Amino acid sequence: MAPTLSITGDAAADELLSTDPLALLLGMLLDQQVAMETAFAGPEKLRQRLGKLDAGEIAHHDADALVEVFKQTPAVHRFPGSMAARAQALCAAIEQDWGGDAAAIWTRDAPTGAEVLRRLKGLPGFGEQKAKIFLALLGKQYGLDAEGWREAAGAYGAEGTYLSVADIVDPESLTRVREAKRAAKAAAKKA
Repeated sequence: MAPTLSITGDAAADELLSTDPLALLLGMLLDQQVAMETAFAGPEKLRQRLGKLDAGEIAHHDADALVEVFKQTPAVHRFPGSMAARAQALCAAIEQDWGGDAAAIWTRDAPTGAEVLRRLKGLPGFGEQKAKIFLALLGKQYGLDAEGWREAAGAYGAEGTYLSVADIVDPESLTRVREAKRAAKAAAKKA
């Protein structure tokens, strides 16, 4: 089943996310301190500026030159230096540990949901929460059917929720996810 993601509001960016596992991982990596649409549109900007997305090429790209790619208008991220370094570290791990194949993280040796979560948490820039959200995105929208993925993703894997990018399928669901995030921040602030 080929996924058709609708995260950014930009057809080319969403198409890339839908067809390129590295783009999806990079989008998730960039999803911090910027709007989700901006983060997940980042891989398309990189593809346009670099000519293609390739984990090995990004891993070995001159670090200063990659920062300049991130800085071009419109910027890939509001923190181009640190995010270029994180993207490079992620791509280096994909090249070294997964033979440059980002999808192998969730496909090699038919892993369970718990194993996919463990693999994701082993990636640079992927902590517990980001790994669970990404696992939920894989399961809810990308066709992952690994045994136990919903349980491994925790609350993000539950059906009928609007907690994260994993739940965005249209403008209405984006609004609902934003509302849930605002409510969670407000509750955390009160606590």
